[in-house]
Amino acid sequence: MAARLVVSLSGIGTRTLDRCADLSAELVRRNVPLSMLFAPRVSDAAEWVRARQAAGDALLMHGFDHNADPRSRALALTRRAEFAALPAHEAGLRLTAAMLAFARVGLETGSFAPPRWLVSHGSLTALRRKDFALCADLTGVRDLRVGLVHKGRVLGLGHGDRTEPWWCYAMVLGAARTARRGGLVRIAVDAADLARSGPRQAVLDAVDIALHHGAVAVTYPDLLKAPLARAA
Repeated sequence: MAARLVVSLSGIGTRTLDRCADLSAELVRRNVPLSMLFAPRVSDAAEWVRARQAAGDALLMHGFDHNADPRSRALALTRRAEFAALPAHEAGLRLTAAMLAFARVGLETGSFAPPRWLVSHGSLTALRRKDFALCADLTGVRDLRVGLVHKGRVLGLGHGDRTEPWWCYAMVLGAARTARRGGLVRIAVDAADLARSGPRQAVLDAVDIALHHGAVAVTYPDLLKAPLARAA
């Protein structure tokens, strides 16, 4: 089976819209669709997202307000992420609020990607109850309808100038290795990183090398149309 390539973009907003549009244009030139991770409670670029969705890019709900559960001690001591430790009931409440926020700006989706790619079992239960079809987390892309998963770890950039060259190199190397093996190449881009020339070029290099090794560019929802990998 040929490798598949998914490029996702988070951090979409009016302050980063020039960078988002620049990346989108680069991907259009390469015939690579974009998977947009969008949370209307923390973003104000719904019009651009609607336009890109109409042009063939995919939309994933990216949480509600990106605030972690303040009662979770374990989460507070590690990485704070909105859906990383929520039980099903509370996750369902946040999903309901996010769905209403989507509807207010004229958006709709059945796909979900949690902030920081971290999702609890309770959140997965809530997503199924809300009839979401897909959840993309740190290590795979879950088909919530049948309980199967596409295995593939997110390749993204680190934060901070001291680690930037290493993360850029690791992302490009990881994309090449995964594509050669016929796996799922998942390149995750934060719009904030595109302000720096090094990370921007690393993203494009990772895309180009995956395509060079025969990867087929798809969106996250497209994966549900293809044969699934191992059971979760």
